[in-house]
Amino acid sequence: MKTIDIRLSPEESQNDQIIAGLLREKMGLSPEDPLHFTLRKRSIDARKRDIKYQLRYEVSATGIDVDSSQLQKIEALPQHAKRVVIVGAGPAGLFAGLKLLELGIRPIILERGKDVRARRRDLAVLNRDHIVNSDSNYCFGEGGAGTYSDGKLYTRSHKRGTIASVLQSFVEFGADPDILIDAHPHIGTNKLPEIIVKMREHIENLGGEVHFECKMTDFRIEQDRIGAVLDQEGISHEASAVILATGHSARDIYRLFDQKGWTIEAKAFALGVRVEHPQSLIDQAQYHRSDRGEILPPAAYTVRHSVGARTAYSFCMCPGGIIAPCATEPGEIVTNGWSPSRRNNPFANSGMVVEVRLEDLKTAGPLAALDFQSKVEKAACQVAGGTQSAPALRLVDFVEQRVSSSLPKCSYQPGTSAADFRDFLPKFIHETLRQGFIGFSRKIKGFLMDEAIVLGPESRTSSPVRIPRDCENLQHPQLKNLYPCGEGAGYAGGIVSAALDGIRCAEKIAEKVSSNNSSKR
Repeated sequence: MKTIDIRLSPEESQNDQIIAGLLREKMGLSPEDPLHFTLRKRSIDARKRDIKYQLRYEVSATGIDVDSSQLQKIEALPQHAKRVVIVGAGPAGLFAGLKLLELGIRPIILERGKDVRARRRDLAVLNRDHIVNSDSNYCFGEGGAGTYSDGKLYTRSHKRGTIASVLQSFVEFGADPDILIDAHPHIGTNKLPEIIVKMREHIENLGGEVHFECKMTDFRIEQDRIGAVLDQEGISHEASAVILATGHSARDIYRLFDQKGWTIEAKAFALGVRVEHPQSLIDQAQYHRSDRGEILPPAAYTVRHSVGARTAYSFCMCPGGIIAPCATEPGEIVTNGWSPSRRNNPFANSGMVVEVRLEDLKTAGPLAALDFQSKVEKAACQVAGGTQSAPALRLVDFVEQRVSSSLPKCSYQPGTSAADFRDFLPKFIHETLRQGFIGFSRKIKGFLMDEAIVLGPESRTSSPVRIPRDCENLQHPQLKNLYPCGEGAGYAGGIVSAALDGIRCAEKIAEKVSSNNSSKR
């Protein structure tokens, strides 16, 4: 078996005869020899007008083994099995639960939000009536923030084998197998909820538990060790260990830690706006053609521009996407973006952000960055009149520092209202973005167009707080048996990296359980 890379035009990439001919030539095979090939990686090189697909195949003249299922046929665990409580049913929590079951430990998952179907109704009310449910929104609920805000699976992690395992799990629960080969895999908000439900049902069928509308309020601590998690009803959930995977917006958890004197620390994060263009403009700029046709997918982009010691850069770019209201409390505005699986909406949006460093904060303390973030979100809501109608400007007006007299159509359902972004964005953020947009226009033809719109703020790029843990055993330095995990603890940045961190925490817990059992023997 050999691994062979080839480059083809978009049209040629659809022709198996052309592909087979090239692979035979590279393998030194004649037309009569048998040939078996499987696509393993696919990406687009659109840097030049002559667009190419870069394809990687596994090729053999004798046959290729088909990937087998990795969901082990394990029996349901007994009630007396070791219990680990997982706080949060996002990707970190769910993948931690799957791994614990595989290792013979029973996960008890507590989720403050609702299941995906009930959660969808609260999102409809948020978009239509501007009513924010603090426990059921785009950030909280079954599957976490990614369930209804895109489902991108790209990660900068270098744990390739484990990444492949995470992607394979998504496929076995219903995702398109293309995520295994695409350079920037994406499931889509329309498909991810069903996949998340199947994951949860699998956990329950094997003896795990998932409790919705079950909000953690405290821990029961015995000699510096957590013995149980307490919920809002006062119910005590006994646990031999706790994985804390609450997501980057669980501000009540950070405040609980601060009030109790448990160690947390402020963390740098990024803040900015979300910019939306007609998708056709991005297609034309990236593909250098007026019509991308049916083969090429909606184009994406990545941009960076340095302004002195600062850098403005794109974040979470959503081709054919929609801008969503992601506030978690009344009286604040937060924007984010997502795309359906086909990425077939007429707009392309992207976060445009600048790093907020610890030295930028005017106050000290572990919640200083969180307070900074919250202040911007509340100021934006006041500028917008107290509703979820997002402050907005035409992109050219943002750069020229004037309030737009009219606003173009956009995908943000709660509506927009023209506003001066200097009324809620810190000066260094506003000016870096303004100069950044000018720089981006030199890289993307037509970027500074009148129909492009800016909405804000884009503020939940990552957690502004880190919950520290020991590098070796992953436990909190004060609270034994507590494993801070995923985005909410400051150790991940997206679905796949959060899933990887959940798996890692589960494995550490299993190592500890195994070690304890050995010492008892």
